[in-house]
Amino acid sequence: MDADMTDQTSTETNAVASKTGPAGLVGASTEPGSKKSDPIIVADKITRTFGGLTAVDVDHVEIQRGAITALIGPNGAGKTTFFNLLTGFDQPNTGSWSLEGKSLKGVAPYKVARLGMVRTFQLTKVLAKLTVIENMRLGATGQKGERFWAAPFKFLWGKQEDEVTKKADDLLARFLLDKKREDFAGSLSGGQRKLLEMARALMVDPEVVMLDEPMAGVNPALKQSLLGHVKSLRDEGRTVLFVEHDMDMVRDISDWVIVMAQGKIVAEGTADSVMADQRVIDAYLGAHHDTDLSELDEEVLEAEVEAELEGDIVQEEDSK
Repeated sequence: MDADMTDQTSTETNAVASKTGPAGLVGASTEPGSKKSDPIIVADKITRTFGGLTAVDVDHVEIQRGAITALIGPNGAGKTTFFNLLTGFDQPNTGSWSLEGKSLKGVAPYKVARLGMVRTFQLTKVLAKLTVIENMRLGATGQKGERFWAAPFKFLWGKQEDEVTKKADDLLARFLLDKKREDFAGSLSGGQRKLLEMARALMVDPEVVMLDEPMAGVNPALKQSLLGHVKSLRDEGRTVLFVEHDMDMVRDISDWVIVMAQGKIVAEGTADSVMADQRVIDAYLGAHHDTDLSELDEEVLEAEVEAELEGDIVQEEDSK
């Protein structure tokens, strides 16, 4: 193959990748549990039951390195439970999962973070009675001053703490929280707490960042800022896996979408292909069997809810 043809092929591949995400996802199968060209997370036969309820039953899933992958599904689909299992906050009944080929079975959450996979929570876990900068410092690992015998002797850890503080300040500036540096974390708005939690997660230079409903409770003024930060994580070469109900966000930033329903993975693919998938429509909407999920905007759904409520009121009046 001559140089001109090679350049043309490369250009075409990059053009497709720019529309569908990293080149490693171009042409990937859209069947549930499909193989990826360069998976950073692989999970097999993961199940989690609570009494007689099976919350998670994932046969196989792979997360592509360097991509933004959205995990979506109706309430109760098992998304957050699956997050908890991957990050060590809960243990499955069966199954195995790995990060960069290293098994995470039985690994404590703090060790998972040290291996390069960090997460945020739907309900933020900032320490309200500590300042913003103190919360940031807690995100750093391997601090010599944490050791009991070394704590009284600042000359042993002072230089390292200065380096940690410098890194924290740089991240606060990046997330536009530098002016809140000395404020108590409890005084921040919900959106600012989300930003703080994301910034703190980056203190360990993770390979994988997992975000559980990053837009939940965030006002519109901060949503665009959060979206930009998530995209920048991918631009830096990090892998992002996030749970989200905001379909506009999923369309805007995701390279790949995985859909869960009743604990199982029922579909995966690009945002457009997934939202037109009958299995996804059934999982989300049930009765809307012939409707493209992307066409069901908020106004239509609100109108249908109002119509149903009016029908209920009429029925109640007729029964009197």
